[in-house]
Amino acid sequence: MIDFTVDTEIARQPGDVFAYVSDPGNLSNWQTNTVSAVTETGGPVGVGTRIREVHSAPGGKELESLVEVSEYEPGRVFALQVLEGTPIHARITFEPIEPGTVMHFRAYGQLERLMRLASPILGRMLQRQFTDDCARLKALLES
Repeated sequence: MIDFTVDTEIARQPGDVFAYVSDPGNLSNWQTNTVSAVTETGGPVGVGTRIREVHSAPGGKELESLVEVSEYEPGRVFALQVLEGTPIHARITFEPIEPGTVMHFRAYGQLERLMRLASPILGRMLQRQFTDDCARLKALLES
């Protein structure tokens, strides 16, 4: 089982951070392994919205996944559940503080079959990657 949380303080209001994070068009700006993220459903992003993501993997390979927005409360909660691809889900909450927001980025999931053996290593790699990504998001939003 993979389950970790990265907490990041950002000197912007929760609504601003939420708006940036929940926009699929911004994903590749702050997540370095994201090549693209395209909404497959019409209308504004909300519960049930499906997003096709392409991520770069070691060796130059590209991995595609289909995720669905499972929670959407503007300024408070944004969560994605993987429908196709590596089953590592994300739940992001936004907590107001002075002078801005604490973003709690939780990644969790149970890998299948042989991949379970790699869970401890993959979990540490993902935690490092998302810690770096959240730091990049902070820098982008505070600049």
